[in-house]
Amino acid sequence: QVFKMAAPLYRCCARLRCLTLSVPAARYHARPRVWGLGGVYRPDPNDPDTKQWHKGAKYEAKLYGRHGDLSGVKPEGLWPSPEKLREIEEEEREWCPSVRDMLDNVEAKEREIERKKQEKERLIAANLAKMPKMVADWRREKREAKQKQRDEKARKERLMAIARDKFGLNVDSRSPKFQEMVKELEKEEKKKQKAMKRRLKEEALAAAPTAAVAPGSPTAGNP
Repeated sequence: QVFKMAAPLYRCCARLRCLTLSVPAARYHARPRVWGLGGVYRPDPNDPDTKQWHKGAKYEAKLYGRHGDLSGVKPEGLWPSPEKLREIEEEEREWCPSVRDMLDNVEAKEREIERKKQEKERLIAANLAKMPKMVADWRREKREAKQKQRDEKARKERLMAIARDKFGLNVDSRSPKFQEMVKELEKEEKKKQKAMKRRLKEEALAAAPTAAVAPGSPTAGNP
């Protein structure tokens, strides 16, 4: 029973085998390897099919490091050119500084930290020296602000009293009449202040010649 079930599978495999064998094999012949001294494989660098990593001094150095003189590589050709050597030295100086350079950098950073520390201490000392004056100024400004508030409050109360005498008890500070009255009173106060300043200035000018020719001065006894 098992053989009858597997017979179709065997026949299919046999047919596929016949079809495969009837097809001719591909005509492919691998390229012969180029052998150097001592059986070392060295690809031809002039061959366009040669891989890029099989070319150049880096691969030559790899062959020489692996096989030595058997690689056929001339070691003097692996030494970098003067230009390449200068590039390598510059890169080493940039990424691998000497101990002296690293110590100089550490000392420079420490000096910079110390300079910033001293500058901060001087600033703190200067601010502490200014602190009493700053506190006194703050207290004076606070007193002046409070005095200004008291003066403003007294002025409003005085204006309200004048408005009550003029318009009655039920007066609204937002009414046009009240605002107009406030403007007129402010104008009168400004005029009074100007007159007061003018009078004080005139009195000061009048007293100046008297003080200049005071008794006991050298010019007092001259005729």
